[in-house]
Parts: sequence; C-alpha cells; structure tokens
Amino acid sequence: MSPSSSSAPSVAAPTEYAERLGLRWWYWLAGLALAGLLAAELWMGAPGLRSWLPFVLVPPATVAALWWLGRIRVAVRDGELRVDDARLPVRFVADAVPLDAAGRREVLGVGSDPLAFVVQRPWIGGAVQVVLDDPADPTPFWVVSSRRPVELAAAIMAARDAA
Repeated sequence: MSPSSSSAPSVAAPTEYAERLGLRWWYWLAGLALAGLLAAELWMGAPGLRSWLPFVLVPPATVAALWWLGRIRVAVRDGELRVDDARLPVRFVADAVPLDAAGRREVLGVGSDPLAFVVQRPWIGGAVQVVLDDPADPTPFWVVSSRRPVELAAAIMAARDAA
C-alpha cells in the first residue's frame, strides 16, 4: 500500500464556474488619481496637521472603497449558485438566460419585477437571468452581472442537470 493513497487528504471537486466582479485596472488608476487630486485640494498649502492628513487618509479610503466595489464573487459549485453571501440550490432553477447589455437593461428596466434578486455592477455589460421554479419563494428570478454570461448560464444548467 502506498503512503499517498491512505494519508492523502481528499481533494474537493473543482469549481465548475468562478468569477470575481472586480473593477478594471483603469478604474483603479482613475480612482487613485482622483484621490491624489482631492488630497491636494484639501491640503492647499495649509500648515500643521492639515498639510499631511489628507494624504494619509484619502488614498487608503479610496483603495478600501475600490476594493469593496469589486469584492463580489459569483460561483457555481456543490449544487449551488453562490453570489456573494446568497446561495441558490440549482434544483430550484427553471432556466438560465445569458443577457447582453441591452437584454439586461430590458430585464431591469421600468417593468421589472420588484421582488427579483439583483446583483448588478454597471461596469460589467453582461448578466444572467436565472428563472426560479420554487412555489415557496416569492422571488421570480435572479439577475447576476457576469463578464462571461454564456459560460455562467451553461454552468448553472449543467449543475442543475447533474443534481
């Protein structure tokens, strides 16, 4: 008996789909440039504490805000669609429809359902509409932003069919 077969930890099934809805690099560049400009405006040649305090506080606050904006993770694994802290068992999924920017605008427009669960990031063009089939849940569908909506919809449907 080989030592690797008995003492090796079991490896979890690979993630079927994973994505982070982070900001593009130029948003970070623009945000930090604006933070530097704001710090310089607050400084304006003032003596004492006001001379260095804006440069200590504003850039880290900007980095924290930019990180917070891009913290959302979307994953399909273990029979669930996971969007940040929300979990949806794929057995309740009736359909997953990939949307482009125009389709997302139509689904989230004036006639949208107020009970829908929406995680939408305006800097990401695509999305997936996940239609639910759960009579106990008043939520008719989820709309989740995605840079790869076709892949996310396929992963959701594959996980549903495998369950």
